[in-house]
Amino acid sequence: MSGATNEQHALEGVVVPGWERQLAVAHWLLSAARDRDAARREWLLQGAALLACGGIFAAVRLPGDLVRAAAQTADEAEVNGFLRRALDGGPVIHGRYSDQYYALVPASASWRRPPRAFPGLECLGRDCFLGVPAVDRTEPKGRAYWAVPMDSPGELCDPRLVWALVQLAQERQRAVEAAEITGEQP
Repeated sequence: MSGATNEQHALEGVVVPGWERQLAVAHWLLSAARDRDAARREWLLQGAALLACGGIFAAVRLPGDLVRAAAQTADEAEVNGFLRRALDGGPVIHGRYSDQYYALVPASASWRRPPRAFPGLECLGRDCFLGVPAVDRTEPKGRAYWAVPMDSPGELCDPRLVWALVQLAQERQRAVEAAEITGEQP
């Protein structure tokens, strides 16, 4: 990831305004909608639209406890910063009511089996739909928002980084559990 700001992004020497990138991302995401006009209306009226997984993207569902264990914090802003760094800026949606994070990955990742050691971890592919927030929903309010916004159309998380995050969380959870047993600091 480059050090581009949220308002502009350098691409081959050209500065692309943030609103133009958001528009391009929205158009790309809408290609996963069964009905683009209905999805646009859902974004406007409800803040999120159901988009089909398995075509242009898949989503790895990560329970909030798992993500907070990896980040070693419960502070939402710090968790989001951790995710941005750990997933190299790859897009992540946070479903606040369900306390689930969804790392968007290439659709081919849905053919691979994610680690099963953590309950609730699942890769959503074909025949699955995901409530995707409007691209401008980047603040932690409402039902869902972009914990890490999609920077450019088609720019997704590397599945290997997602699996590494899961392994890190499991290691950190084991360390906390061992420390509780021994009475030491993790």
